[in-house]
Amino acid sequence: MRFFRRHVGVAVLIAVGAVSGVTASTGSSDLQQRLDGLLADSRYQGSQAALVVRDATTGEVLYDRNGINRLMPASNAKLFTSAAALETLGPDYRFHTDVLTTGKTYGGTLAGPLYLKGYGDPTSLEADYRALARQVAATGIRQVVGDLVADDTFFDNRRLGNGWSWDNESYYYSAQTSALTVAPDTDYDSGTVIVESLPGATVGAPAQLKVVPQTSAVQLVNTSTTGAAGSPYTLSIERDHGTNVVRITGSIPADDTGGQDWVTVWEPANYAADVFRRALAAEGVKVLGKLRTGTTPAVTRRLARDESMTVAELMTPFMKLSNNMHAEALVKTMGNGSWDDGLAVVLDYAKTAGVDVPAMRFADGSGLSRMTNVTADGISDLLVAAGREPWFATWYASMPIAGNPDRMVGGTLRNRMRGTAAANNVHAKTGTLTGVTALSGYVTNADGRKLVFAFVSNNFIASPRPIEDAVAVTLASWSEGTDVPTITPNHQRVGTVEPELECSWQKAC
Repeated sequence: MRFFRRHVGVAVLIAVGAVSGVTASTGSSDLQQRLDGLLADSRYQGSQAALVVRDATTGEVLYDRNGINRLMPASNAKLFTSAAALETLGPDYRFHTDVLTTGKTYGGTLAGPLYLKGYGDPTSLEADYRALARQVAATGIRQVVGDLVADDTFFDNRRLGNGWSWDNESYYYSAQTSALTVAPDTDYDSGTVIVESLPGATVGAPAQLKVVPQTSAVQLVNTSTTGAAGSPYTLSIERDHGTNVVRITGSIPADDTGGQDWVTVWEPANYAADVFRRALAAEGVKVLGKLRTGTTPAVTRRLARDESMTVAELMTPFMKLSNNMHAEALVKTMGNGSWDDGLAVVLDYAKTAGVDVPAMRFADGSGLSRMTNVTADGISDLLVAAGREPWFATWYASMPIAGNPDRMVGGTLRNRMRGTAAANNVHAKTGTLTGVTALSGYVTNADGRKLVFAFVSNNFIASPRPIEDAVAVTLASWSEGTDVPTITPNHQRVGTVEPELECSWQKAC
């Protein structure tokens, strides 16, 4: 998949039809009938779908269609990762980044290397490296006679997850996982830069480009041109595999208002060190040596430290915007730097929650891998068990909320189910890969009964996402002892983005 934001206003609205009728039957059997009818949609022919609905308090199963079948969950895998992180690391855990040295200071000169050691913070911004540089400058150091050493050895050296697709490597949702990295903005897409583009001054001139944050870690090769006003936008911005050469090709119309593209960086630790070196220079600290990677010695003295937001606070950008890099940073941190050990921790927590762990396979923490398989039963077990955890309120609030237009409230559901009984009711995690869609979380029915639902669909051609929404609205509208309204999926496409593409893939939510 190759989707990223050009213009902030891009969005898709998947509406759900209004109540169009009722049946004569009542109660749970009528609910089952309604859900059976929705899953009989023709777009499920030749595909697989699993839906489990349970009482959130008692765990009573109200509906089960293929709940034991293993399916690719896409970003529903983040439900397991986030819950394990809150339980294992704790809501108050903070990542940190240190500046250390083995050298001695003589006057304003540090004789020896400067080590920039990362401990997995996926939220480090340019501003955080400036804050570290100010702390170094506050010690009186004005010159470093030694190298600046980037140390990301707190994590293992596996940069990409098992089964991640090679052709996604340039795109922000498939960035490299490193213990020392940079995010270009407060979406905290670590390991990426933003390439801002504007048309050139005249037709035929190259596009005007700017890298945010400023860094020499990436090299732009610009062969683009400016087209006539109203001409097609064909600008393409992609990084060459195995390098930090970013090629800009195609054409941008002369009347284009400009846009942004997120591009991943090869070996983010070097990128972080370059941003830090620039910050040091801005604070009057000159590094005379070279920039290189290495390992910090066991005995050092600390000159500066930056601490991240808490894990509880991280849950909002992580879950609302479905950030893959946050998931993998949490997994590796839970595993003391090891991806495999971190995934074992995730599964250990799932087991304590009553999930049938042997029935599942986790290849990553984000769900980007097609090797990750879960069951709808397992998701529903997790959702029920999490309701009894002391951190549940934080977790529940972190999930996207249907139909809420606030970006950091509605998240990936902000444009879905507006004007329905599910709006500002459903708290659920979305999930999307080609041929995969999922929606699992919590909904309160018309009687005030809290339900959990886990809905995963695989191997379809035409997206059944409108069916997802119709199921959620049906559950929100259901009142025991009365007729269950018929919720008709609305397949109309609104806006410029195809509804089968989750907004997080296009940077549109």
